[in-house]
Amino acid sequence: MSPQHNLVLVTGATGKQGGAATRRLLADRRAVRALVRDPHAPAAQSLAAAGAELAVGDFDAPDTLPAALAGATALFAVPPAAFGPQGWDAELEAQRGLALVDAARRAGVEQIVFTGIASFNGDDTWGAAGKSRIEEAIAASGTRYTLLRPVRFMENYLLRGMPVDGIIDGVHRHLFPADQPMKVIALSDIADIAALAFADPDRFHGKTLELAGDALTPPAAAEAITNATGHPVRYQELDESAAASLGDSIAHTWRLLRSTGGWRADIPAIREIHPGLRTFDTWLTETGAAQIKSLLDSDQIPTPH
Repeated sequence: MSPQHNLVLVTGATGKQGGAATRRLLADRRAVRALVRDPHAPAAQSLAAAGAELAVGDFDAPDTLPAALAGATALFAVPPAAFGPQGWDAELEAQRGLALVDAARRAGVEQIVFTGIASFNGDDTWGAAGKSRIEEAIAASGTRYTLLRPVRFMENYLLRGMPVDGIIDGVHRHLFPADQPMKVIALSDIADIAALAFADPDRFHGKTLELAGDALTPPAAAEAITNATGHPVRYQELDESAAASLGDSIAHTWRLLRSTGGWRADIPAIREIHPGLRTFDTWLTETGAAQIKSLLDSDQIPTPH
């Protein structure tokens, strides 16, 4: 199959970053093929309705990847993460990612945009063991490439069922020091910056971009949510013993946040690349407040006994 000039294969397409990137690229009139495990799942069907071609594949079945990549000239790769009670399974994540990069190289893909994870000031180890191996393979693949490293998503306030993050009973529990700025990024901005890289591969070739859109203390973010939704929200900072009770990986992150001063992302530098970069207030106004309010409204609906 000969390459199609505008065809981008998006992995993780039914997830947060992949879904946002798919919709952004479709809005730019790029041809998008979404890698999905179940084409009949609602999230996959939603992408198809938006105009994406679906390709069935699985990172744990690498023989499915060549067909998904056939004819694509570009790849948006979301880390094939493996995360369990003990933290990241870096070896499995790396194996999955390396297989994808090798398949892309063999398929003649000309550009890869990879989105990984932000690094802390003076520390490159947090959650990055598998991702760094994937980044190294991409850099050595001979393709034009851009590496994105986003900080915490603003959309994480919508999470449910996690030991930290989200808003439960009016409380946002997390590891962040209450008196230090917390860097955040909107998913739409990650997608926008990926789209910029796909539109101008030469300009963005070889760049590693640490992505953040705003920095505010967790209590300030909770106050902004309170004002925007009408629901009282407060921040609860977990202490070290509470973090340790959630596992070694969580405890390590708790210590890194305090020893490094947080993520190294340079917000003004990213704003120069993407002048429309959203602040937290902008995100709340556009979509965030309505989504959070809907969740908090539903929390107040009595359940039948």
